[in-house]
Amino acid sequence: MAKVAFIGLGVMGYPMAGHLAAKGHEVNVYNRTNTKAEAWVQEHGGKSATTPRVASEGAEIVFCCVGNDDDLRSVVLGDDGIFAGMSADTILVDHTTASADVARELDAIAREKSIHFIDAPVSGGQAGAENGVLTVMCGGEQAAFDRIKPVADCFSRAVTLMGPVGSGQLTKMVNQIAIAGLVQGLSEAMNFGQKANLDMGKVIDVISKGAAGSWQMENRGSTMCQGEFKFGFAVDWMRKDLGICFEESKRNGARLPVTHLVDQFYAQVQGRGGNRWDTSSLVHLLQND
Repeated sequence: MAKVAFIGLGVMGYPMAGHLAAKGHEVNVYNRTNTKAEAWVQEHGGKSATTPRVASEGAEIVFCCVGNDDDLRSVVLGDDGIFAGMSADTILVDHTTASADVARELDAIAREKSIHFIDAPVSGGQAGAENGVLTVMCGGEQAAFDRIKPVADCFSRAVTLMGPVGSGQLTKMVNQIAIAGLVQGLSEAMNFGQKANLDMGKVIDVISKGAAGSWQMENRGSTMCQGEFKFGFAVDWMRKDLGICFEESKRNGARLPVTHLVDQFYAQVQGRGGNRWDTSSLVHLLQND
């Protein structure tokens, strides 16, 4: 069993850290809102810390899951940051969906301190975190990856090294681009079926078994038809992720015409007060126009 720290106890980090404790690892946690860290300790054991530095002291592996690039820098760098508490030859695993640039930036700083860095964004949403079946896309060195994989397996069904630092974040961008187009297509299909007065339960049951089938259809098709968007991955976070994709596409020259269009639709959802709605809320625009 490893001595680990987990920084950031949001909708993803809270259950992820819980799985580590449940599997017998010694877990120290830190959260910006300390009451949530205290609640986690009451539920799972372990210890809470007053700063990321204190949480990271003595840890073999530090896991981190916060909001964006700036949030990541704020908990990693500085006198009270993660790096200040870590020892040589320990590993920081960042599960934040962030830019490949910040991953490379933090890796360079880590190397100066003889610390290993792995960017490891996840896919699977809140349900995947709660059920311990996340997909983890990693960028880093093989030796460090081999050390963290058995521990990350506690909350994952697949943990894969994609290449050097930054590769995990780039893979997550591919994931988000694919989801954006898929959800818009599914929204149009569900709305069309409803307008045609079809029994959408039967429709989903039939077509989900064929070429149109997808995780989104099986898990969101029915709720989209019912106008339920109170779960899963929020529109605000999806737009944040797509913004990262657009910045990267400017550098690598990839064209993202459909993704740009879907991002505009998500902006309209935000305009209707749907900032915290699930990403499947794209169908709301079609159902209510």
